[in-house]
Amino acid sequence: MIEKIGKYDFMAEPFHCDFAGRLFMSHLGNHLINAADFHSNERNFGMLYLNSIGKTWVLSRLAVEMTEMPSAYDRFSVETWVESAMRFFTNRNFRVVRSKELGSKEPKVYGYGRSVWAMIDVATRQPVDLFSVNDGVLKNYVEAEKECPIAKPSRVRISDEARLVQSLVAQYGDIDMNGHVNSLKYIEHILNLWDSDWYSAHPLRRFDIAYVAEAHLGEKLNFYQEKIADNDFVVRISKGDGDESEVCRCELQFG
Repeated sequence: MIEKIGKYDFMAEPFHCDFAGRLFMSHLGNHLINAADFHSNERNFGMLYLNSIGKTWVLSRLAVEMTEMPSAYDRFSVETWVESAMRFFTNRNFRVVRSKELGSKEPKVYGYGRSVWAMIDVATRQPVDLFSVNDGVLKNYVEAEKECPIAKPSRVRISDEARLVQSLVAQYGDIDMNGHVNSLKYIEHILNLWDSDWYSAHPLRRFDIAYVAEAHLGEKLNFYQEKIADNDFVVRISKGDGDESEVCRCELQFG
């Protein structure tokens, strides 16, 4: 049987880095999602198999906590594994490490991630019993012993005091192959609420995002922001114009 933990190599391409030469958090998120996709496909519970039977994975929650971001041209690896699996949800973790250099005993650890995923039926958009798919093969790859030392994704609480700071309409570039706004596009739009001066003094250390509902091409997205501590903010995204419904909420902790 193939190993439970997967490891995938990437590079911080310079055009995926910010003004300080550090990998954008949204691009790091993309690498995490790619690693999850590679890992699940290799073990026969990924999108390649699911699409053939009318199912798909959807990201429910994601938390990423970094002590440092990879710099331009850094080669790094994403390790990923399934920590636990329940009937309708599975918890998947990540570790981001610098590619091992000659003579070094241990790789440098940039940070960790935690995520929660659900499987749904593409036609009905309803949850699917994970253990009913491909003879419950996912259960064979649960690795509960590997450490992931960051807190689990939070529920993210935001009050009615949050103020509207931006609205935009979901465009072509926001939409993924499932027909709705890509999970990582929300992160990208949220991070754009702060300017370069802020990021120069306050590197992003952790973010938690919880997805509530889908948004689609042409829908208006409204961003509500609330400061809950000196360097800690929460953001809620809703869709609609007048009669709004919540799409996702995010907490960001800056250095």
